[in-house]
Amino acid sequence: MSAHLYAYTVAGLGVLAFKFLHLPLPWLLGPIFSCLIAALLGVPMRGFKVINEAMRSILGVAVGATFSLSLLVSMGGMWPTLLLIPVMTTCIGLVGVFYFQRLWGFDFATSYYSAMPGGLQDMLVFGEEAGGNLRTLALVHATRVLVIVVTLPFLLTWIWNADLTNPPGAPAASIAFSQLGWMIFCGLIGWQLAKRAGMFGASILGPLLLAALLSLTGVLQHRPPSEAIWAAQFFIGMSVGCKYAGVTMAEIRRDVTAGLGFCVLLLLLAVIFAEVIHLAGLAPPLETVLAFAPGGQAELTVLALIVGADMAFVVAHHVLRIFIVILGAPLFARLFRPKTGARKP
Repeated sequence: MSAHLYAYTVAGLGVLAFKFLHLPLPWLLGPIFSCLIAALLGVPMRGFKVINEAMRSILGVAVGATFSLSLLVSMGGMWPTLLLIPVMTTCIGLVGVFYFQRLWGFDFATSYYSAMPGGLQDMLVFGEEAGGNLRTLALVHATRVLVIVVTLPFLLTWIWNADLTNPPGAPAASIAFSQLGWMIFCGLIGWQLAKRAGMFGASILGPLLLAALLSLTGVLQHRPPSEAIWAAQFFIGMSVGCKYAGVTMAEIRRDVTAGLGFCVLLLLLAVIFAEVIHLAGLAPPLETVLAFAPGGQAELTVLALIVGADMAFVVAHHVLRIFIVILGAPLFARLFRPKTGARKP
């Protein structure tokens, strides 16, 4: 059996197990847990990158389809919380570099790019170019996304009584074929145009922008059906769990454990910022937590869709965070990188 087939089979069993046990978010958390357990047991698994990106385009269309003129007007009031994103990103970087260097003995490049709350692929590219440990970076960031995505649903249910059983959309049978066609158009064309333009997060942001345009003009009147959102959850969950394929016990003891400790610090920082914003009356607590949680953009978009949060608010903050990290991380790495040795006169 191929690694791809193993991944799909294990992920499918995870969905069935979560449904049988009536656990939350079976299409997302089921594949995450089942693929994680299988990876730790040594099962070879690998997903298809193209399919994973295509599934992310569904989320972009789902967010873009919620845009309206009234929503655009309300976005002008987001600037106070958007200004806090670079502040939080800086705090995460300072705490993270100190944590990884002093407590775990990572070199500067590995510590720095492990601490940056950006996209996994971008941080791996930047970290490798800076001389960091690629495997350590992959495991730390995979752990960050895993812990945030797994922890948040339970926090949302426990603290804010969020209903995670809400269907993420209408059934496909209830949506006109013409609307489904426009959704496919937005997903494929938006993704490819953004990719050609070199846009970061092209598989999400390209479809989001095109769907928003068609939604504002009245062409697109529905967001993707439940079945499409569930499919996106399935492949995203599977890809998160499969990142641990081939992990060794030595890597678990060092890299994964270091990542888990860092996640505790991240969650504490996110809660502190969310509480300050809520007490200041700048935004509702549910949206604030989802917007400031330093997890993966796709995974948190899924959660925001399910709990019915303000999609524009959540996505705007994550896009800004990723934008700041991608542009700023390499620059500040060069500025603050310790000198390895002085040149002899």
